Amino acid sequence: MLLWEALKPDALTAISQTHLCAGGSLEGCFSLVLAYDVPFIAFIGFFIALLYAGVLGIFYDSFPGSPVIKGEIIAAIVGLSFVLFGFVGLYFNYESAMAVTVFFLAWTAVFGYMLGKLYKRYTRLVSFESEDPESLRVSLDGREVTGRARTLSLTSTHSLKADVSEGSSFKEWVSSGGVSLEDSRSFETTFEVNGDGLVKGRAGRKY
Repeated sequence: MLLWEALKPDALTAISQTHLCAGGSLEGCFSLVLAYDVPFIAFIGFFIALLYAGVLGIFYDSFPGSPVIKGEIIAAIVGLSFVLFGFVGLYFNYESAMAVTVFFLAWTAVFGYMLGKLYKRYTRLVSFESEDPESLRVSLDGREVTGRARTLSLTSTHSLKADVSEGSSFKEWVSSGGVSLEDSRSFETTFEVNGDGLVKGRAGRKY
């Protein structure tokens, strides 16, 4: 919006060469563009960014690198989507195109950085292990996670289950770090995430 105001004479010239002002004044068309077209693009862009932020949350552990790198990857995907769907911005001459490009690249870099920092701030890494993977497999919220680490929301609560093989019996859960177990003696329990931590399942042979 500031770009259009700064380059208003060029913007008016560009508008006059389109069908936008059929039956209306240039000033009126200029005002309509600022009042409707620019906010509309920003509104759609916000929801595209929000959608991909949710995608990052779902597949966070699948992206390589540090939290910031993960954020930059998803920001690059958001930027590519903006380009493909034509939501990069409105421009009308070389100067405006360059300004939009520089702003867009800077916005993408900052968005990715902030996204990565926010995920790091509000999530914690929890590892899930089994003392004997052949006897016991660990399931988190219904998904098998033995020998893996998962990034979980801070203060979130999750279900934990030990899938014990035939001939074995569940003994206990052992936790360390910021993991609070509800019942370490139950093969199926819940835990709360208060920091990075480890959950290990222990099983023994039946007599």
